[in-house]
Amino acid sequence: MRYVIIGAGAVGGVIGGRLAGAGHEVVLVARGRHLDALRDHGLRLRVPEGELTHRLPVVDGPAALGELRPDDVLVLAVKTQDSVSALQTWGPAPVAGGGTAAERLPLFCAQNGVEGQRLALRLFRRVYGVCVWLPSTYVEPGVVSAAGSPLTGILHLGRHPRGTDETARLVAADLEKSHFEAPVVADVARWQYAKLLSNLGNALEAVTGPVTGEEAAALYRRARAEGAAVLDAAGIPYASTEEQQAVRGDKVTLVPLAGVPRGGGSSWQSLTRGTGTIEADYLNGEIALLGRLHGVPTPLNELLQHLADTFARERRAAGSMPVAELVRRADGAGVNTG
Repeated sequence: MRYVIIGAGAVGGVIGGRLAGAGHEVVLVARGRHLDALRDHGLRLRVPEGELTHRLPVVDGPAALGELRPDDVLVLAVKTQDSVSALQTWGPAPVAGGGTAAERLPLFCAQNGVEGQRLALRLFRRVYGVCVWLPSTYVEPGVVSAAGSPLTGILHLGRHPRGTDETARLVAADLEKSHFEAPVVADVARWQYAKLLSNLGNALEAVTGPVTGEEAAALYRRARAEGAAVLDAAGIPYASTEEQQAVRGDKVTLVPLAGVPRGGGSSWQSLTRGTGTIEADYLNGEIALLGRLHGVPTPLNELLQHLADTFARERRAAGSMPVAELVRRADGAGVNTG
């Protein structure tokens, strides 16, 4: 199989680099300065064993590849807000022997949240969810890092909306030869919704900085409690914290990496890079949406979504709002932060 990584940033670049390092055929898809750096210098992957350079084919879209191969596996690793454009670009791409990518090829959505795979299923017949537990960083154009050890990450795989098949098992086998654990599960959405609850702190971290003090921790607990209440009201199952800890254990322990200062998660990185967009609409916004559908108030998640969107749009510095200011705004919005 050949892996086409659509969005070779922090998550996609690490997955592609690790697969390539294990001998698998990989094509990277990127844009802008990142595309240029990958073409000129290769993918530089900083991991606990050092900096690894992989000279891989790099394209900005399917036209550069000509017809796709019937054994291609597409890995969608763009931020959710960029999914529609990517899906509309790659779905109609022709596949050797007839048909299009949307008709014939498997698409694995390696993204936060749950919306990407729902968007994909509108176009693609064979969609797979991936619960991404992969601490990674976009360091600079052409350079990504992953500090996890002994494993780089844990990636639960399964068909969307449910089930498993031989393709999922083959991809999992390749990932498990590439520094990942990749359980194949029939209920991958249950793991993704559990990860969604954890990701509700992404906007908080992006706006106020690391969630370390008690005030910030209380805000995170409240955002998560709103999320759990919404999922329960909607009848959506999710893996418990204890179940997640039992699976993860100490398999992905972060270690210091030379030349990679410890930063924040994906939303914090979006603000730091000044991309102008952020995925809060599909994290805190997913909880706000479900809350409105099922009559459950979600004032803190709505506030965090609004602030994260504002920070991204105005290109405000990550972590620049004092926690006390956020607490004041939450109190004004009627949020119980105790």
